[in-house]
Amino acid sequence: MGHGGKVLVESLVALGARKAFGVPGESFLAALDAMHDTRGRLDFVNCRHEGGAAFMAAAWGKLTGTPGVAFVTRGPGATNAAIGVHTAMQDSAPMILFVGQVGTDMRDREAFQEVDYRAAFGPLAKWAVEIDSPARLPELVSRAWTTALSGRPGPVVVALPEDMLSAPCPAAPLTGSVRIAPPAPDAPALAEAQDMLARAKRPLILVGGSNWSDDARAALRDFAENSDIPAICAFRFQDRFDNHSPCYAGEAGVGMPPHVARLLREADTILALNVRFGEMTTGGYTLLSVPDPDQALIHVHACDREIGKVYRPRLGLHAHHDAVARALSPVRADRGTWRRDARAAYEAALSPAPQPSPVDMGQVAMHLREVLPPDAIVTNGAGNFTVWPNKFLTYGPDARLLAPQSGAMGYGLPAAIAARIAHPGRMVVCFAGDGDFQMTAPELATAAQESAAPIVLIVNNGTYGTIRAHQEREYPDRVSGTTLSNPDFAALARAHGLHAERVATTDAFPAAFARAMAAPGGAVLDLAVSAEALTPGATLSAIRAAALARDAAK
Repeated sequence: MGHGGKVLVESLVALGARKAFGVPGESFLAALDAMHDTRGRLDFVNCRHEGGAAFMAAAWGKLTGTPGVAFVTRGPGATNAAIGVHTAMQDSAPMILFVGQVGTDMRDREAFQEVDYRAAFGPLAKWAVEIDSPARLPELVSRAWTTALSGRPGPVVVALPEDMLSAPCPAAPLTGSVRIAPPAPDAPALAEAQDMLARAKRPLILVGGSNWSDDARAALRDFAENSDIPAICAFRFQDRFDNHSPCYAGEAGVGMPPHVARLLREADTILALNVRFGEMTTGGYTLLSVPDPDQALIHVHACDREIGKVYRPRLGLHAHHDAVARALSPVRADRGTWRRDARAAYEAALSPAPQPSPVDMGQVAMHLREVLPPDAIVTNGAGNFTVWPNKFLTYGPDARLLAPQSGAMGYGLPAAIAARIAHPGRMVVCFAGDGDFQMTAPELATAAQESAAPIVLIVNNGTYGTIRAHQEREYPDRVSGTTLSNPDFAALARAHGLHAERVATTDAFPAAFARAMAAPGGAVLDLAVSAEALTPGATLSAIRAAALARDAAK
């Protein structure tokens, strides 16, 4: 009879887990012991911080469609990892966080590092559970796996009391995974949706969510093109629809382009697939009226709780978006220049004005559009710098974007490492701000140890840019708490064995990036960017001047 840790780990192997990201802790020693025997089947990726490990698991789930697995120890380890759970939830990404717990004989005494994980993670996760018997390990691990994957995917937290893992387990490990057939669309409802789209003069497709199959994305693109309907993507999900399609018209996210806001506002019918209607995608819930939009809304989602959660649809389809995308038939109608105008506005927005900066990030983005391979994976954390990968790069059918809907700083580097581990043969490029990068910079050591270092572009402007921009708008010319004094990022990267350079001018970037692509062990390029170039359309000085003029007029 094996101990609980062995049953847990062998069950994860049977379910399909291949990597476990984490920081070792004494509270799950038995699980670590079991992973000694699963090398090559289920490997433990030794991270430097539990937040980085949780980000890696969240990114793995978003990229692969299978639950990203993380192991962290109790108390501080679990609370450090909370940021990844929150990110996976907002991204609708499948993830399981296993947390060590005090032994059951010490529960509810505020023992060393004790936390009530069901209470702590209940609002953050799809489900939080604590194992109360070794015999139930296979049952509850299987439930955690299917819960993370089904409906709207998301994170599950499983607390593992120390004695549940070290004690003999009378139950046998799981011997296989579970296949759950996704909900299919109701035929009459699908016909009604088709009729609504056929009668629409200004229809719009809105796409979101993590768990799309390639063939369903292709089917949706074909439907849009054969129906002459523009398509936009929800916040940081612009890789879900082929950006090269004549129907693609942009991303509905933070810093929303005016033409995208206009499309949402002026559409008479919106087909929303796998979208949870977050704040950023709706312009702070202003582009569609709550709870009854003026637009005829067709909301397709595999989770019944998402339909009508914010907006009452004209028609709700409780069905998997893949199934609906495959089932749609082209709808012919004369819609004038609605789709062509949308595409033209998107293409016009791809060329930013020259930036007042030693390294012009607009030129960097345009160069990357030319040289990145079609299956590149791009990642980013949070900050004003994300406008460049989110608004000025283009994502074809094979490219991926891993970016946090939660707006979590520090996500980009761990996500890029997870992507390199999942797809070692693909190019992975991480965009990071200088403040953003320093949130998880120690994970460079994880990247080096796993031979999974990406190319990291540090947009180094010496400030917390987003907060500085807001500061100048609200309290102009009163800089407080937003200036950064940074280390030598290139030296830091070289200390971890990566190729690294400081790029001081725009003209130097193409050659530097070519060297980064050729570097076998990953690379960091520290880009000299002026704080003046905080946004593509307004300098820092212009933001301050407008705010001072506003205050003077009061």
